[in-house]
Amino acid sequence: MTYQAPIQNILFTLKHEVGMDRLFAAEANGLDENLLQSILEEAGKFASEIIEPSNAAGEKQPAQLTDEGVTVCEPYRHVYKQFVENGWPTLTAPQAYGGQALPHVIGNIVGEMVNAANMSFAIGALLTEGAITAIDAHASDEIKTTWLPKLTTGEWMATMNLTEPQAGSDLGAIRSKAIPQADGTYKISGTKIFITYGEHNMVDNIVHLVLARLPDAPNGTRGISMFLVPRYLLDENGKPTIENDVKCVGVEEKLGSHGSPTCVMSFGEKGGATGWLVGPEHKGMAGMFTMMNNARLGVAMQGVGLADYATQKAISYAQERKQGRAPDAPKDSNDSVAIIHHPDIRHMLMQMQALTNAIRAISYENSILIDLAQRTDDTQAAALSELLTPVSKAFSSDMANEIASLGVQVHGGMGYIEETGAAQFMRDARILAIYEGTNGIQALDLIGRKLPMDNGAVVQVWLDQVGETVAACKKHKDENIQQIGAQLETALQSLKKATDWMLAEQDNRLDKLSGATAYLRLFGLTAGGHYLARGAIAASQMEQTAFTRHKQALARFYALHILPQTTGIAFSVLNGGAVVSETAIEDFVA
Repeated sequence: MTYQAPIQNILFTLKHEVGMDRLFAAEANGLDENLLQSILEEAGKFASEIIEPSNAAGEKQPAQLTDEGVTVCEPYRHVYKQFVENGWPTLTAPQAYGGQALPHVIGNIVGEMVNAANMSFAIGALLTEGAITAIDAHASDEIKTTWLPKLTTGEWMATMNLTEPQAGSDLGAIRSKAIPQADGTYKISGTKIFITYGEHNMVDNIVHLVLARLPDAPNGTRGISMFLVPRYLLDENGKPTIENDVKCVGVEEKLGSHGSPTCVMSFGEKGGATGWLVGPEHKGMAGMFTMMNNARLGVAMQGVGLADYATQKAISYAQERKQGRAPDAPKDSNDSVAIIHHPDIRHMLMQMQALTNAIRAISYENSILIDLAQRTDDTQAAALSELLTPVSKAFSSDMANEIASLGVQVHGGMGYIEETGAAQFMRDARILAIYEGTNGIQALDLIGRKLPMDNGAVVQVWLDQVGETVAACKKHKDENIQQIGAQLETALQSLKKATDWMLAEQDNRLDKLSGATAYLRLFGLTAGGHYLARGAIAASQMEQTAFTRHKQALARFYALHILPQTTGIAFSVLNGGAVVSETAIEDFVA
C-alpha cells in the first residue's frame, strides 16, 4: 500500500482534542480552517505521490562517501528539487527572508506527513528549519541577511554539529577549537560525529552550526560558543564557490534511516575552517538549545508519522491476509477469514491506533502552545510548552517504537521479511529515542527543570486541565464516556501523587533520578488519555458515522487497556528507586 495522509484524523485532533481555535483567534495572517485544510491536503498529496516512492530507493542505495564527496540516491535529489520548487521549506520561516511565517504547528504536521512517507529524506529539512530558528534568534543582522534567504527557500541546507567521539551526550566535554582572526572571523578545528546530512549532493551549499571553544573558554558547557561554518564560502557575487576547510571523512552504516547520510565531519585539516560567531561568546548552548528544542518537537512528529504509517500498513495487511477460521465459525467450517477477525489482531490494531492518536494530540498541543506563546506573548502557554516538550519527544518516540513492533507482529512471519516494509519502521523508529537528547535525558529534564517551574504551579495548571476533562466525562450522559472519565481520574490521581513526590525533597536524590523515565511515561500515558477523552466527548455530539464511532471506541480502548498501566507505573516511581540506587556498581557482573 501507499501512504495516505490522515487528513480527517489530523483535523479532528486539531479541532476537538487540542483546540486549534485558540490559534485561529490569535493568527493575523488570514489563517482559517479552509486554508489549513487546503495546505494539509496538498502536503498529503505531495507526501504520498512524490516523496513516498523514493523511500525504497534510499533503503536499497544508502548514502555513500566517494572521491567526489557524499552522494545520496538519485531519487532523493529529484524529490528535493520538487520540494523546494513547491515552497514547502518556506512554510514557517520568517517573512523577512522569504518565508510564509505560518504557525509552527502547520510545519510540524507537514513534517509528520513527510516523515511518514520517507523519514530518511525528511530529516534534512527538519534540521534546516531548526537552524533557521536559531540563526534568526541569535545571529547578527549581517549573518541573517547573508545566509537565511537561501536556507529559507531550501536552496541551501543546514546541520547542527554538537558531539564528538569522546563526548557523547556530555557536550561539556567537547574539544573543538575556535581561534579569533583579525577580520572578525574564527578558525574552527575539530572532529564532529553523528552529523545528519553533514555532506551530500542535494544542494549547492551546507551551513553548519558548530559548537566549539574559544582559547579563554571556561571548562564545561559554560565555555561553549556557537559558530556558523559553511561548506563553501561565498565569492564577491554571493555564490558558494570557495571551498572551506571542512569535509566529511566517513559515513556511518546504521541500523535504520539508511538513505540519510550520517557523517563524521572534520574541520580545519588545512589550518582552520572559516566561521562566524552566532550569539555571545561562551553562550553557545543557549543558541543550540533553540535549535534542539525545535528538533525535539520535530522528532516527536517523526514518531507520529512513522507510527501512523506503520498502523496503516498493519490494518491493510490484516484486512487482506486470510488465515484461520473465524473465532465464532462452526467447528466444521474450513473457510479462512482475514486475520482482522481474530480478537488478538484487532486488539493490537486498536492499541496501535489509540497510541498513535495519543502521541499526535500531545505533540499538536505542544506545537500550538509554542505558537500561542510567540504570537500573543502568552507566558502561561510558553511555560506549558516547555513542560510538554520532553514529554512530546520521549513519549512519542517510545510509543513509535512500540507501535512499529506491534506492526511487525500483526504481519507475523511476513513482518520479519523485508518486502512488506514493516521491519523498516522498527529500524527507522529506533533512533528517535536516542538522538536530540536521549529519552533518559528528556526524563531528567522533565523532573529536574520543568516540574519545578514556578514552584510547581505550571504543572498544576496542566493537571487542572486534565481534571476538567475528568469532570466533563463524569457528567456526560453516555455511560461509556463516564467510564473513560473514571479511568482517567484514577490515572490523574496516580500522576498527582508521583508529581508531588518528585517535587518534594527526598532523602536520596538518586531515588528521584531512578524514577524519572517511569514518571515521564506516566505523564505521557495520562496526557494521551486526557486528549482522547476530549475527542470522545466531541465525537459523541457529532453525527454518528464510522469515523466518530471509532473515535469513541479508541478512547474507550485507551481508557480500559492502556490507562490502567498508570497505577503500576506510579507505584514504581514512588517505591522502586531504592533497589536501583542501593545496588553496588561492582555487583553488575556480566
